[in-house]
Amino acid sequence: MSAVLFLLIATFLLAAYLWWGFRFLPAERWQIFATVPGRKNGPGSWQGINFTWYGLLTANAYLVAVAVLLVLLGSVGVPPLGTALLAAALLCCCVPASRLVARIVEKKAHTFTVGGAVFVGIIITPFLISLLNRLVGPQLGFQIPVMAAYAAIAIAYAFGEGLGRLACISFGCCYGKPVPQDSGLLNRLFNGRGFVFQGSTKKVAYAGDMEGVEVIPVQAITAVLYTVCGLLATALFLGAHNAAAFLLATTVTQGWRSFSETMRADYRGAGRISAYQVMGLVGLLYAFAMVWLLGGEVSAPAQLAAGLTSIWSPALILFLQGIWCVIFFYTGRSTVTGATLSFHLHHDRI
Repeated sequence: MSAVLFLLIATFLLAAYLWWGFRFLPAERWQIFATVPGRKNGPGSWQGINFTWYGLLTANAYLVAVAVLLVLLGSVGVPPLGTALLAAALLCCCVPASRLVARIVEKKAHTFTVGGAVFVGIIITPFLISLLNRLVGPQLGFQIPVMAAYAAIAIAYAFGEGLGRLACISFGCCYGKPVPQDSGLLNRLFNGRGFVFQGSTKKVAYAGDMEGVEVIPVQAITAVLYTVCGLLATALFLGAHNAAAFLLATTVTQGWRSFSETMRADYRGAGRISAYQVMGLVGLLYAFAMVWLLGGEVSAPAQLAAGLTSIWSPALILFLQGIWCVIFFYTGRSTVTGATLSFHLHHDRI
């Protein structure tokens, strides 16, 4: 498959997925995916455990991100085992960091922050790669090129974060400010095009008191911007422009992360400049420093067919399914909503 055809197919699939999310997910019914009985309250009544669309959509985003990473690194000769070890190491560090950083910045124990997890990932990636290359690379017969891997990770993140914004829409988090009712630029851009969230259990309702209020669709802007950026950076990567691909993906994602805070209404920590804005800018400077240090690294030209072929194995498919399940159960089990279930017989059907 040629790179152009691959990117065209990806563009079509991403556009359809995002359209569906923007169209339906702000509605109330798209927050809880399933509820299962937990502790029994009394005769015929149970406490329910809610599993959310947030978790399902987040798991989808992680799955796509890891699959993209496998394809891109496979295209430059990194075997699937090496990529899987790198992905697992990153997830083991970044997934817990998403909750830890939110607890430190927002003082909340039951929430996640992608921004904090990404900042941790940007900082630790070159060290993790060097560690893998030294400890297990010689034994397993692989060496991961740092600049190519950095670029592939940045691209995978752009796709994962972009698609992950659908999870934010379903939960009503990361929400924008109300669309201004004046005649200014924001009104002209977003009046009639914003999100109107429904449901008292969505975060925009219970934390922002804006159920039924048209708000700036920050999540949608982020999703479109990041996925387009991911597609362009993928084209650069497949053209062997690793440093340019890394800088494009990192500059757009971290730059927009810092700027988009000015349009968000959810709590981002104390101060006029939030900790997440600082993390985004520091991460961006760190990325430029890494390119200056690693930009001269030479890696094999990308072979897309080899990358696509490398993931078509039962072991890797099971690995991807395992990642999906872990992320779904980690992020999808709601700790801020509850449910009460009752069961009964249809006596006329016995």
